[in-house]
Amino acid sequence: MSAPHTDVEQVEAANTAFYEALERGDFEEVSALWLTPADLGVDEEYHDPADSGVISCVHPGWPVLTGRGEVLRSYALIMANTDYIQFFLTDVHVSVTGDTALVTCTENILSGGPAPAEGDELGPLVGQLVVATNVFRRTSEGWKLWSHHASPVLAETDDDDAEGDDDGTNGLNPDDGPLG
Repeated sequence: MSAPHTDVEQVEAANTAFYEALERGDFEEVSALWLTPADLGVDEEYHDPADSGVISCVHPGWPVLTGRGEVLRSYALIMANTDYIQFFLTDVHVSVTGDTALVTCTENILSGGPAPAEGDELGPLVGQLVVATNVFRRTSEGWKLWSHHASPVLAETDDDDAEGDDDGTNGLNPDDGPLG
C-alpha cells in the first residue's frame, strides 16, 4: 500500500485525467478510467452486476445510470452533442480510505453547442455551475472511477434577493419538493 499523501496525489491525477479526457472528447480514455468487472476480479462473462461493484453515474437532471453500458453510452451521447466543453475545477477535496477514494469538487463548466449557421465556428458559450462527487477504487492499473454524481447549483437571482424572505426558507416553498 502506498503512503497516504501519494494516494491523494494519484487520486487527484485520476480525477484530473477524467475531466481532461472529457474536454478532449476522448471516449477511449474516458472508458479506460471507469472500473470494469475484471478490475474487481470478476469474470465479465458470468457476473451479476449487483455483486460486482457496478458503476453508476448521475448527470445533472438525468436519472441514475448503472452499469458500464449505460454509463459509457451517456458519455458518448454527451460528447457527440457537445462541440466544446471546458471544466474549471474548484473546491476540490480528496479523501482516501483503504482502496476507496472520495473526491468532491465544483465543476465550473463552459460549453458550446453546434454553430447556429453554416460557416460559424461554434454556437454560443454557456456557463454552468455543478457540484460533483467522484468515487474511485484502487485497481492493479491505478485508481478508476466507480461512481460520478453531479448536481446543478441553484443560483440566486436578483429577484430572489429583492423579496427578502425572513421566514428561513430562502424563497422555497416546502410543498414544491426538494428542488422547489
